[in-house]
Amino acid sequence: DPLWSRGLGDVYKRQETDSARFAGKPAPTMPTLYERSAFMEWQPHITVATIVEDQGSFLFVEEYQGEQAVLNQPAGHLDANESLLQAAVRETLEETGWDVELTGVVGIYLYTAPSNGVTYQRVCFAAKPLRHHPDYQLDDGIIGPRWLSREQLLKQRANWRSELILQCLDDYLDGQLHSLALIRPML
Repeated sequence: DPLWSRGLGDVYKRQETDSARFAGKPAPTMPTLYERSAFMEWQPHITVATIVEDQGSFLFVEEYQGEQAVLNQPAGHLDANESLLQAAVRETLEETGWDVELTGVVGIYLYTAPSNGVTYQRVCFAAKPLRHHPDYQLDDGIIGPRWLSREQLLKQRANWRSELILQCLDDYLDGQLHSLALIRPML
């Protein structure tokens, strides 16, 4: 990996050590101003997702990704001036018509979509279902909520929006649940 991909601080600290490592081979060059600028401006998309379980079934969203129907957890982008907790509750309602109560943090995931090269940082929550609003107007592109077991989900692998769908679910099933206090309020 090029030296500059590790972070600029590491580049300068490791310069002497690396010169010995690259003896006889061309050493990576220092990043140009353009490369440093691009490196400093890169920002992942912050998203939330929610694992909602009810008697061994899990709440998923069937939605369109282009022309294809895909499955995902209720998930979406963090909006300006809202907390991660608020975003998770809002996205679940907007995509499924379900009110939920968050019960914990499953994990924080970094994922780069092969389809577009965009990097997403997903904060995945666990929640319990409270109330369904069957007449709720769901977001554009949403076909509807689907309750599936893990086994049913595995049979539809070709329709997953991303591999995060199984990673988040399996982490939840493995008991990886952290306190909501892990997520600090906005300052």
